[in-house]
Amino acid sequence: MHETLSRLLETDFPAMRRGRVKTLQVNLGYRCNLACRHCHVAASPKRTEAMDGATVDRVIELLRRGRIETLDLTGGAPELNPHFCRLVEQARTRQVHVIDRCNLTILEEPGQSDLAGFLADQRVEILASLPCYLEENVDAQRGKGVFEASIAALRRLNRLGYGDPGGALLLNLIYNPQGAQLPPPQAELEQSYKQVLADRYGLRFNRLYTIANMPIQRFGSQLIGAGQFDDYMRLLKSAHCGENLGRVMCRELISIDWRGVVYDCDFNQMLDLPMVKGAEARPLRIDDLDLDRLRGRAIRVADHCYGCTAGQGSSCGGALTG
Repeated sequence: MHETLSRLLETDFPAMRRGRVKTLQVNLGYRCNLACRHCHVAASPKRTEAMDGATVDRVIELLRRGRIETLDLTGGAPELNPHFCRLVEQARTRQVHVIDRCNLTILEEPGQSDLAGFLADQRVEILASLPCYLEENVDAQRGKGVFEASIAALRRLNRLGYGDPGGALLLNLIYNPQGAQLPPPQAELEQSYKQVLADRYGLRFNRLYTIANMPIQRFGSQLIGAGQFDDYMRLLKSAHCGENLGRVMCRELISIDWRGVVYDCDFNQMLDLPMVKGAEARPLRIDDLDLDRLRGRAIRVADHCYGCTAGQGSSCGGALTG
């Protein structure tokens, strides 16, 4: 896989500082049952990195002493971590809102028959990746049979009450472009998704979030291999919208990797650009965290940050404007 960090470090991206930390995003490991082409984590069934029980305990302790409003669980497939359910239960006991970034197909895997019911019982919000409503496009990006399994999983979630208008169980979908282009307008695409999924499959969901593909890890390597990396960066920079700077996710979120190392965002995690402590520039770890002291701290930026501010903007919660 082609390395991308050296192409991104020299940057003219605007300087930014943190606000109050409201969201704790935790990557529970890089193992996944899929190996999607656009995956910025480069997750796959062959990855073995996973957060251990002692580090999960430190996350729970941070939830206990911090003022975290949302616990955002990601991977890989976060559900494959053996401590996933314990972490969810402990967060919900503390009235913390929990988001599960789910690839949908994990709900149909052997041994996971109780997972959807557990998520519903805990009132976990599901952010589910479905990069298109057309079978051929999804399977081309994520692997043969993924679309069929995703539809089956969505039906399972709908039967539990996920996606009901006005209901407590939130089911939101995530769209990624197929290639080196920006996402289309989020509101318009959401209407298309809702109509097609309802008409063809009888499915419902709450919101659609559009997220730009980041020029890092697997997708960045593909851009380099195709000779498109520089063109894609020019596209992101030419579409930069300063209005989005006040809404990007790193203002109110910190990311923690499977080892307990802290980052400004999930993308910095994948580039191994941790937050650092002291003059020795030692990577900041979860045990070092004082959330109140992070306010006003400079955010570590590089050229990939243009992926979050281009066009409508892009964050873990979809478009930032429009």
